[in-house]
Amino acid sequence: MKVPTVKVKELRDQSGAGIMDCRNALIEAKGDIKKATQILKRKSLFQAQKKAKRSASQGIVEAYVHTGGRIGVMVEVNCESDFVARTKEFKELAHHLAMQVAATCPQFISREEIPEGADIEPEAACLLLQPYIKNPAQTVQDIIVETIAKVGENIKVNRFARFELGS
Repeated sequence: MKVPTVKVKELRDQSGAGIMDCRNALIEAKGDIKKATQILKRKSLFQAQKKAKRSASQGIVEAYVHTGGRIGVMVEVNCESDFVARTKEFKELAHHLAMQVAATCPQFISREEIPEGADIEPEAACLLLQPYIKNPAQTVQDIIVETIAKVGENIKVNRFARFELGS
């Protein structure tokens, strides 16, 4: 099947995936962009799981102060190389994660950090399980997986700190 370059470009703009990945997904989906998007999402999740065991020792610390200066956040986001840490996609992810922490006040990064026997709702207390503030249909983990697919490296949130005036 021949796929028009216009469709490949449209899918690439939507997903951030590589040209050949978009082309192959469109071929598999018989030209349907929605189905091709789902195929790319499945593929990126699989790739993210493969990359999860790789070391992530580079990265950035993003600081965010909410309007009015009453809430401030610092978040450390790690990746595999300093090259990726300097990319627009990675910096944007770190900024959005800092905004997420400011808005939702999570206590933990992941479910594994919750003390055993604690009476805490994981979806509210864990950053990675929370609905993403810019798109509640996705979780924060989904956004990280999408960025992993775009940059091709493992990405981890290492730690965060949230400060609120008067707390």
